[in-house]
Formats: sequence, structure tokens, C-alpha cells
Amino acid sequence: MKLKMIAASVVLALSNPALAADEALDEVVVTAPQSSAPLTVKTDPKKPRQPVPAHDGADYLKTIPGFSVIRKGGTDGDPVLRGMAGSRLNILLDGENILGGCGMRMDPPTAYVFPAAYDSITVLKGPQTVLYGPGNSAGTVLFERNIDRAQQSGIHADGSLMLGSYGRNDQMLDVKGGSQDHYVQGIYTRSDANDYQDGNGAAVHSAYTRWSANAALGWTPSDDIRLELSAAKSDGKAAYADRAMDGAKFARDNLGLKFDKRNMGGLLDGVEAQLYHNYIDHVMDNYSLRTFAASMMMPNPAVSNPDRTTDGARAVVTLVPGDAMQLKLGMDHQVNKHTLRSTMNQNMTPYESKTRVQDAAFRNSGVFGELSVGVSDTSRVVGGLRADNWHAEDSRSMVMRGMTTVMNPSANHTRSTTLSSGFVRHEQEIGAHTVYAGLGMTQRFPDYWELINKESATSASVFDTLSPEKTTQIDVGMSYAAGDWSGSVSGFYSKVSDFILIESNVNKGTAMMPVMVSIARNISATTYGGEAGVVWHMIDTVKLDGTLSYVRGSNDTDSLALAQLPPLEARLGATFDNRTWSVGGLLRVVAAQDRVAVNQGNIAGQDIGATAGFAVFSLNGAYRLGKTAQLSAGVDNLFDRSYAEHLSRAGSMVSGFTQTSRVNEMGRNIWVKANVAF
Repeated sequence: MKLKMIAASVVLALSNPALAADEALDEVVVTAPQSSAPLTVKTDPKKPRQPVPAHDGADYLKTIPGFSVIRKGGTDGDPVLRGMAGSRLNILLDGENILGGCGMRMDPPTAYVFPAAYDSITVLKGPQTVLYGPGNSAGTVLFERNIDRAQQSGIHADGSLMLGSYGRNDQMLDVKGGSQDHYVQGIYTRSDANDYQDGNGAAVHSAYTRWSANAALGWTPSDDIRLELSAAKSDGKAAYADRAMDGAKFARDNLGLKFDKRNMGGLLDGVEAQLYHNYIDHVMDNYSLRTFAASMMMPNPAVSNPDRTTDGARAVVTLVPGDAMQLKLGMDHQVNKHTLRSTMNQNMTPYESKTRVQDAAFRNSGVFGELSVGVSDTSRVVGGLRADNWHAEDSRSMVMRGMTTVMNPSANHTRSTTLSSGFVRHEQEIGAHTVYAGLGMTQRFPDYWELINKESATSASVFDTLSPEKTTQIDVGMSYAAGDWSGSVSGFYSKVSDFILIESNVNKGTAMMPVMVSIARNISATTYGGEAGVVWHMIDTVKLDGTLSYVRGSNDTDSLALAQLPPLEARLGATFDNRTWSVGGLLRVVAAQDRVAVNQGNIAGQDIGATAGFAVFSLNGAYRLGKTAQLSAGVDNLFDRSYAEHLSRAGSMVSGFTQTSRVNEMGRNIWVKANVAF
């Protein structure tokens, strides 16, 4: 593999001089973060980790057991948790919902996530909470920033620069200033990379550039009160190896207002309120990031420009009816509108001159309550209920069928329904163990990509006939920490009625004149699996750890395997760390996957075929210079293995690049990083 760039990276932190080295300069994350509570995983996105992820939300999530990513190029992959993708996985940025615009999922919500701008990532697995919006049948992911009033006086800055193979170049600057009563914060991130090469030395159309700017102004008159006004702006561009177009624009504009008051001491113990506005403006074309090549489908330079406006609000009160009870009651509301303008000949009719046309609008209002009761000193019961009123409007007058347009049979139709969700979970401490078992049920309304962007088996629109999805799931598990050992194991069993299946390459024409379309339909499905992790501190300076994840599913209606499920995966890590030097290794082993259903899947991708297993080995090391500096380096995919993930999208023909059956992963990647804190 030819290395295009190998360089150092410097992280500058001007922070509290009393900050301990083990707080500021931590170990490289190699296997995965461990569970911190039942069905909960937390990680710090600012820590160095191996393999070095792309600068987007999905690639950070794939380091957590149970997560996979549907590869499209160098960035903006679709995250998958336990085989579930799309709106089955709630993504919240500081409590805000964000939705992409591309009908082909070029920009999932995580495409607008810049992890280095956040202080923590929390994953809540399964339908085991009702606090963070509807439809979380797979789980919920929270990207959050933390404010510490005790340390906000004065001026503090954290900055980073990373350069690596294939022109990788990341920068981040986080500046905070203020007093105990007021603060202002500004965060800037930028990431850039050239096309990478796979293990065979073949270039993959995957270059990207992404940047974001965030600002916040806060008032904190006490440790328990915060009022914050925030704003964000970001943009980027990304080349894709799996399709005939690239992303030329990923613009986001955001405004948010948040109020928190906690530890009030009475029955009413806390109040939270939030308002937000997100606007996404996305452009995709077939010429700005690739050599234009005329085709039957697109003989001229073409552009598609969807956008989406999402406005939301949320309010929660925390009640403490007794010493061992906590009740959260709240409501949330969201409205989003999607519009589109496009041109099939940018030279003759520029898309900028065309009027945006609304094709869909959604509205949801939810009420919820979640109660935690301490049954004894060693056990508690947690449960919640939620009701959501949905409204959707189909604004399309015409719809595409193959290369032609036809009248939309559901033009100006609306749908309204009320859906419910709930769960109950028992947690028990037994010595060093914590065991739990929970039952959750959630109903999920079809999203834009299922309801608006697909046909039915018998009609050019599925808007009137696609049923909401209903998931019932059992979650069980255990965590353990004692002496030199710690670990966790979790398992789930899920039955889904009216599972929304996407099926591609369905012929609605004839054998002589085929018309290939993608349809959405309801089926019955079953999934089960789990994750496990263990850490063993052999001695003070040596640690061994490993994780395992597995999911299996069936399409019970068609008597087929459920499509788009990742194979069995194991990660084994070893680390030597004497708080001055550290050396670590990561072996990732992925099994073959032959349980497939070709052309079936979800809104993010469909099965292509079976895949072989593979193993990838990576190394890293770090050196700490007292409490103020750290130098780290790593080699990902040390043996330059050529491989593709099972959930990768199919490779497309891009002029100047070799077409592959799947989008191959990166070959050998060398990185060096230095951290400084003072």
C-alpha cells in the first residue's frame, strides 16, 4: 500500500493546572468501552482510539459492541445496532433530533455529527427507555456536551490536530471562558481526507472534507441552574464509491435554547425545558467530486437538492415521591418538512434557479413517564409508558417509476394515528454482580424513507397502506466488577410484527420491458443475540480485554433469513501501561455470513450476497511526558488486509476507479498523535 501522508498530530489543552494526568491523558481505546450500567455504554469521543475512525458519528459508534456501519465511502456511513438501522435507532445531539434529507440515505443523522465537539456518547440499548423520543426499537444514542460550573471560571482551551495516511487531517479547537455565573464556549472542528486505498492497493472513491462551528452562551447562577443559548453551523462534501452521485453539500444550521434546574429538594426536584431548530440543506451531483461520465440514466450533469427543517420542543419534570422513588414526566413535540428541487441538466437549467417543492411533512407529539423505584438496598424496578400522536402528509403530485414519472395515487393524502410504547425492568445486585431483566414494547411510525420514498407491491405509493412497526423485546444481562476482573454480558430476544422490509430490484414491468423499483412492505420478523465484554488486569501494568457480539434473525413471513444482519464479531486487546509508556494491540475477527436475503433489507441497504470472514490486526503505543504531554502512534490493519464488511454497500462504477462488489475497507493506515495539557 502506498502511504500518501504520515505526520504527527498535536493536541493542545490549556486547562486547569491541577488536572490529573489520568484525567486528561488516557489510554488508547482498542476494543470497546465497557457497559457502565444495565444496557448502557458510555464513551469519551475525544480519547484516541484504534482503529482511527472517520470524523463522523457512525464510525465512532462502530467501536461499541453490537454496532456496525454500512460503508458507502470514507465517511457518512449508516450506523446499525443489533442489525437495526434507520429510525429504529434514535440519534440525539444535546437532546435535539436531526434528520437528513437525501432520499437514498446519503446523509443519515450521524453525517451531521462531529464527535470531537462532544464530551460523551451514551448508548441505551433496546426499547428500555421512553425519555428520548418514539420508535427506539434498537436503542438510543446521546451525543452530549458537559458543563462543569466549578471549572468554568477563567479561560480554558482544548485543541487538536491530526495528520495521517491518505491525507487525513483533523483539527479541533474548543475554547471556554467565563465566571461561575456565566460562560461562553466556541468549538470548531474540521476533518479532511483523500481517497484511501484498500489492501490490494486499489484506490477507493472516498475523499471528504467536513467542518463544524458551535457556540454557546450560558448563565449558571448556582450549581443546579443552567440557561443556555446555542448555535451551530456545519458543512462538508464527500465522495461515494457506492452510487452515481456524490455529496457536494451537507449544510446544517442550528439554534437551541435549554433550561435546567435540578436538586430542588422537594416533591418537584427538577425541571428541564428545551427548544431547537435544525435546517439541513443537502446537494448531490455527478460531476463536482468525480470525472463526469454520461450514462443512460444521467446523460448530463445532474443535481438533486433536498432540504429538511426540523423544529422541536421538550419539557420534563422530575418528581421524588419518596426516598427511593424518582418519576420523570414530560412531553415532546417535533415538526419536520422536506422539500426537493433538482435538475437533470445543470448546464441548461441550474438547480439554483428552480423552486423548492414540498414532498412531505411530519408531526409528532408525545407524552411520557418513567418511574424508578428502589425495592430494597440492592434492587430496583424501572418502568415507563409513552404515547405519541403522529400526523403525516404526502405532498407529491407525481412519483418516479423507473425512468418515468406517474401520477401519485396518494397525492395530498394525510395519515394520523396514536402509538404507544412501554417497558419494565428489574435490576438486582448480588455481591459484585448486577443482573437485570426487562420487557419492552414500542410502536414505530414509518419514516420518510419508508413512507414517501418507496412504492408498495401493487401501487406507485405505499403511503396509505404501510403499517406502523410493533416490537416486543426481552433484554437480560449481567455486569461484574471485582478484583482484577470486570465484564458484562447482555442478550435480547425480539418479535416484530409489521416489520418494515425494503425490497429492491422488484420488476413492475414485463420480462421484455422491465421496470425495476424498490418497495416497502410489512412482514413478521424475529431477532435475537447479544454482546459480551471482559477485562482482566493481569498485573498493574498489563490488561487483557475482549468483546463479542452476535445477532441472528428470520423473516418469518417469507421463511428467509432477515436481511442486513452483521456476522459474529470478536475483538481481543492487550495493553501494557505503566503510566509513562503504553503499548497495545487489537485483533478483530469477523466470521463469515451466509444467512442472506438478496435484495432485501432496510432504508440504508439491501443484502448483496454471502461474505467470507476476515481478521485484522492493529498496533498502538503512547508515551506520557509527566502530566503535560502524551505522544501516541498506531498502525491500523497492520498486514494490509483487503476486505469488506458484510453490511457494506455494493461498489459502483466510478470513472478512474476499479469497481468492486462491495466498498472495501481501508488498507494499512499509520497515524501519530501528540497530546499536551497545561
